[in-house]
Amino acid sequence: MNDTNTMTVRTPWHLWVVGVLSLLWNAYGGWDFIQTTTRGETYMREVGFDQPMIDYFNAMPTWMYGPWVLGVWGAVIGSILLLVRRKWAVHAFALSFLGALVSLIYGKFISPPPPPSPGMEVMVWMPFVILLIAAALLWYAWSMAKKGVLR
Repeated sequence: MNDTNTMTVRTPWHLWVVGVLSLLWNAYGGWDFIQTTTRGETYMREVGFDQPMIDYFNAMPTWMYGPWVLGVWGAVIGSILLLVRRKWAVHAFALSFLGALVSLIYGKFISPPPPPSPGMEVMVWMPFVILLIAAALLWYAWSMAKKGVLR
């Protein structure tokens, strides 16, 4: 205890590991977002999308950019807030989770994409992986806030 009768909570070592890994993972999502929205088809071809997938992506309704932005940039901001130990990380990761959930629902139930091209079969599972990681980061930030690690 210090002089003001408040407890000082030490930052656990795993916060730095989770924070850095989270920032690296989510920074890639941000880079992918920027490349996809600025270079479009050129970038999509470079990462292995075939023409039916590019056409599917280009036909995505404008409103789907909202969940995409929340998912990607909420996660990037959440990662930064986690590293600087701010409670707002919980809110940012919650928005990211919401964006990932809406994106998954859209892509799996409302407007499923065409079958992936050879070599891209793993992309069928990527929305579930992204949602799982978003949920884990939300839970982690919430638990760190609950323990008083985040201010």
